[in-house]
Amino acid sequence: MMVAEKKRRPQIIRTKLPMPCQVPEERIQNFEEVPYGYNEAEAVFEATRCLQCKNQPCVKGCPVEVPIRDFIGLIKERKFVEAAALIKTKNSLPAVTGRVCPQELQCEARCVMGRRHQPVAIGHLERFAADYAREEGEEVPEIPASTGKKIAIVGAGPAGLTCAGDLALLGHKVSVFEALHSPGGVLIYGIPEFRLPKDIVKYEIDFLQKLGVEIKLNFIVGMNKTVDELLEEYDAVFVGSGAGAPRLLRIPGINLVNVYSANEYLTRINFLKAYKFPEYKTPVKRAKTAVIIGAGNVAMDSARTAKRLGSEHSIIVYRRSRKECPARQEEIHHADEEEIEFRFLTNPVRIVGDELGKVRAVECLEYELGEPDETGRAQPIPIPGSEFLIECDIVIIAVGNDPNPIIPRTTPDLELSRWGTIVTEKNSGKTSKDKVYAGGDIATGAATVIAAMGAGKIAAKSIHKQVMNITDENNEI
Repeated sequence: MMVAEKKRRPQIIRTKLPMPCQVPEERIQNFEEVPYGYNEAEAVFEATRCLQCKNQPCVKGCPVEVPIRDFIGLIKERKFVEAAALIKTKNSLPAVTGRVCPQELQCEARCVMGRRHQPVAIGHLERFAADYAREEGEEVPEIPASTGKKIAIVGAGPAGLTCAGDLALLGHKVSVFEALHSPGGVLIYGIPEFRLPKDIVKYEIDFLQKLGVEIKLNFIVGMNKTVDELLEEYDAVFVGSGAGAPRLLRIPGINLVNVYSANEYLTRINFLKAYKFPEYKTPVKRAKTAVIIGAGNVAMDSARTAKRLGSEHSIIVYRRSRKECPARQEEIHHADEEEIEFRFLTNPVRIVGDELGKVRAVECLEYELGEPDETGRAQPIPIPGSEFLIECDIVIIAVGNDPNPIIPRTTPDLELSRWGTIVTEKNSGKTSKDKVYAGGDIATGAATVIAAMGAGKIAAKSIHKQVMNITDENNEI
C-alpha cells in the first residue's frame, strides 16, 4: 500500500524583488525617471509573494481602498489590463500613486508578509499594472446615465482630480477649475520629472476627461468667480486648491538674490522647463554649491534637482538627525546614492550676501537632540557658540507650504483653523458653508498625494449623497 506524500508548503520568498534603476553616475546627468519598473516576469514573480489574505489588512492601510489582494491576484494570473481596471475602480491615478505614494507607511506597513519578512511590493505592482495598461491600451468604463446634477471642483491637483473622477463615474456633470495653464497641481509643478514623468500625469488626466470630466484652465476661483458665484450654477462645490503658498524662514538674508522657496525652484524646473534653458526662456541659477534647508521629500527633490543641474555640492541642512528625517526612506537612499551631502543637527541662523546682494554663504548653528516634543520627535536644542559658515551660491528653503489664501479670503461663512486651513468634517469633507466641501492640503495643510486623493474620495461620496438626497447612512456607493 502506497503512503500518500505529504503536501509541501509553497516556498516563502522572504524579500521583495528590487526595482531596477538607472545607475547613479548616469542618472545625475539627466532628468529621466530613475526606476525602470518591473517587466512582466518580475511583476508575476513578486505577485506570487502575496498570501491572498482573507481579511486583507493591506486595504485598511490604503486611503483610497484599492482592492490590493485581488489586483495582485490578477497580475499573478497575467491578467495585467484587468488588474489596472480593477485598481481604477477605486484609484483614478494609479500610475502616479504607484510612484509617489508612501506605501511603506500605509498598505505595505500592514502586509502580513511584513510581520516576519519584507512586505509585498504593492506600490511597484500598482505601477506595473497601470503602466502596462497605458502601453497596451485600456477601455474607458461605461458611464452611467446622467443624473442632471452639476459639480464644480476647485483645483486640478490630486484631491480635485480624484473627486472629479469618482463623481463622473456616478453620472454627474463635473467641471474642474484650475488656476494654472496645465492641470495636475503638485503632480506637475512640484515633483521632478525623474520621480514622476509629466507624460504619465497627462495620460491619467486625459483618461479622466474621457470619463466626461471638463477642465477649465487659467481660471482662478476667488478672482474670476467666487465660490458663491459657482454655487449659483452648480449643485455643490469641492475645494481642493492645495497648499501652494511657500513658508519661508524668518532669518536675516532671506531676501538676497538666489534664495528660492522650494515651491518656486521646482516650479521653474518642472513646470516651466528651466532645465532646458535657453530653449525655454525660464532661467534658473545653476549653482556650484546649493544648500537646501529641510529634509522632507520636497527637500530631497530640490537637492537631487540641483545635482542634475550641475552642482558640485548639493547639501541638505537639517536640525534633527537622519532618524527624524520626514522624507521617504527610498528618497533618502536615492539621495545618498547620488552623493547628496547631509549636514544633520544643523540649522541656519543667517544667509550671508556679497557686495552685490547675492548669496555667499549660510551661517549655521550646531544642535543636539533633547526630549521628544509634541510631534514625538526629539527636540533640537541649539549649542551656543557653535556657529560656522557653509559657502554656497544658492539657498533653497524647503520647510513646508501654507494653504492658498484666495478662496478663504473671498468666501464668507467658511470656518478656518488658526493655520488658515478650511475646517471640514473628517468623514464627509463638509465645510461650515452649505453645499461646499473641501479636502487635501487646503484642509489638512501640506501632506501626501495619496492623503489628498483619499480626501477627494470621501468628499465625492458625501457630495453624491447630498445632491441625490440620499439619507441612508449605510448606503454604499
